[in-house]
Amino acid sequence: MDSGAIRRRPRRRLALAAAVLAVSGAFALTATGTAQAAGPAGGCAGREVKTLPFKTGVTHVYKRNGYICAVTVARTPGPLRTMSVSVQARGNRPVVDKGRFRQHAGPVTVHAGRRCVWIKGSVGRYSVSSGWILC
Repeated sequence: MDSGAIRRRPRRRLALAAAVLAVSGAFALTATGTAQAAGPAGGCAGREVKTLPFKTGVTHVYKRNGYICAVTVARTPGPLRTMSVSVQARGNRPVVDKGRFRQHAGPVTVHAGRRCVWIKGSVGRYSVSSGWILC
């Protein structure tokens, strides 16, 4: 090897390190912006287009640029209990977030375009189902 090749390797490593640092900084800025936009909705962006209340909770539905996002929020946050939220664009399978949570299930986002969507939400043994909406 000549001495020129040896001198170029540190430059390549430095360039790679700078690129990794720049990309990680961009992700950090993106995550911060998303968190600020999320607010009380639990992570959904866009405007609220539907509220589906039921005895133990509320499922909020948001729309932005053809994407539908939903989150189910318990009326009284507290102990772990079974919660779920589901969004299904017509012609596709539902996207579901189900588990044991204290405050909310979701957010769940799907690209619906101009298709109808079916939203479901549950907290404990009570639930709500929208039928086909936003057509």
